[in-house]
Amino acid sequence: MKLKRLLAATVAAVMVCAFFGSCKQKSGDSSNSDSQVSGIATKDDGSIQHDLTALELCKLMGNGINLGNTMEAYGHNSLSVDSEPVMFETMWGQPETTQLMIDGMKDAGFDSIRIPVAWTNAMDFEHDDFTIQPAYLDRVEEIVNYALNDDMYVIINDHWDGSWWGMFGSASEETREKAMKMYKSMWTQICERFGKYSDKVIFESANEELGDRLNDKDVASDSGTLNVMECYEKTNEINQTFVDLVRGTGGNNAERFLLIAGYNTDIVRTCDPKFKMPADTADHKLLLSVHYYTPWDYCGTEAVSQWGNKLNLDEQNELLAKLTQFTDEGYGVIIGEYAVALKNGETKKDTDKFIENFLDNCDIYNYVPMLWDCSSLYKRLEHKITDETIAKLFKERSLSAQSSMTDEEIVSAAKERMEEKYKKAEEEEAAQKAQLPDENTAVAWIMYQSANYQVSYSVGDEYNPFNITEGLVANDVTVTGEGEYEVSLDMSELFAQGCAFSAVGITNGEQLFPDCIIDIEEVCINDSPIELEGDDYTCADDGKCTRVNLFNEWAKPDSSARMADGDISTASSMIMKLDKNLPVKKISVKFRLIEKK
Repeated sequence: MKLKRLLAATVAAVMVCAFFGSCKQKSGDSSNSDSQVSGIATKDDGSIQHDLTALELCKLMGNGINLGNTMEAYGHNSLSVDSEPVMFETMWGQPETTQLMIDGMKDAGFDSIRIPVAWTNAMDFEHDDFTIQPAYLDRVEEIVNYALNDDMYVIINDHWDGSWWGMFGSASEETREKAMKMYKSMWTQICERFGKYSDKVIFESANEELGDRLNDKDVASDSGTLNVMECYEKTNEINQTFVDLVRGTGGNNAERFLLIAGYNTDIVRTCDPKFKMPADTADHKLLLSVHYYTPWDYCGTEAVSQWGNKLNLDEQNELLAKLTQFTDEGYGVIIGEYAVALKNGETKKDTDKFIENFLDNCDIYNYVPMLWDCSSLYKRLEHKITDETIAKLFKERSLSAQSSMTDEEIVSAAKERMEEKYKKAEEEEAAQKAQLPDENTAVAWIMYQSANYQVSYSVGDEYNPFNITEGLVANDVTVTGEGEYEVSLDMSELFAQGCAFSAVGITNGEQLFPDCIIDIEEVCINDSPIELEGDDYTCADDGKCTRVNLFNEWAKPDSSARMADGDISTASSMIMKLDKNLPVKKISVKFRLIEKK
């Protein structure tokens, strides 16, 4: 019998015999004896599996979900620290958590749950009182026990929490010291409260705030003093402090599994050698936490409505493969958050493709996937996933559904599905390329990303009219030489606001019209001409696409910039400045192409 099946069977048998009797009680059934931890009834047996490693744990944690926008909902600025916990719990639009909701998660195929928490909701830290109100701790513990009742693994952390983390980047040494003192006090209290629980309860050092967000100004207005290297060093210091503190509280915490937040929880930034996993007195009990929302336009906004082409698959497969540098060293990897945004309140097209390929990668590399969910896919009031395709996906990835398969069979099945998707994507890409202009054809278009990230079109120097928000109508034109042209985007059926990025590009322009200049004559927003700020300049970042930036905060004109009069002193990459809240229904640009004589 392979490791996954053996461990699953062993743990299940131990848990059943230890506190459920000869068979598992139904959730809410109080006929078996509950123990008391801090006055809270629990069915947890307080056991620690001393020889279980982080990599082996990942196999047992199976498929996971977040209890999003719930205990981490931040109301510290509007409620008092002694407000009823449920007032915080429901203030971001989620219902009060019940045992039935967690039962439904387990039935839907989720074996683990992450419970993000904003502990400063119940802490008067502004007045140097770092005590977490007991009622708040009680409520978090009650929800933890809902999950333990269903034999789920549970992760608890300190989440965004009003971004008090920016205190670490304060210009004041006193504020920085206060931040560390508060962090230590917070985790000391959490360790004391949950110290007697079994290793099914996992502590996570932070969320996405360890990294660049140590410079956040939400709480500390004088923050922002840390450079990138210092952010890495402080991240490593905080993670090491976390491990040392938890281990120092002794008891079960001396061997409890600990989840270490990566830099920004970003895969690439975390794989940087500047990020260091902390030293640990326990053997193979550390896991790494990163998040996955790539590409953001698809995962986090409504701007992109499709996923699954060869580029998408390559990006996901390659990024997730990078994390093997940690599993190769014996660290477990938990993808603490991943999700695909809804589209008009409904499951977005290709969400099933994205999730299936993501879960296949997790099966191959033994990562733990934790869906970020706020009653989006899993409807908490209905206790189920209502999208049947998505529901089937998660049900098939549960620990129990895969328990009859060997590790080799699980990996083989995942690879087969991935290869099939990739082959189909290659065929679709070939069909699309057949519709694109060849190397002897130049096409002009408007690259656009709205400020609210809801609408985009062919952003990047490679012309791709298939990278389009559904409902947008693009008027691209073939460029044949010197003359006047007009390109436009009609977004009247969409919700675009302002501009985060825009440029006019001509594919193959550098080859067909070497050293040409694009002279912007007029830009119209919603059919009305706007006043341009500064002078446009022509560039070619990739040596192929000729481009003029209309709104590009990241670009600066250099010696390679081309202008009709040769004077680049007035050149600007931000000639089209729009109010970020301005509704944009249409953009049209008239330009003249001037060839080198």
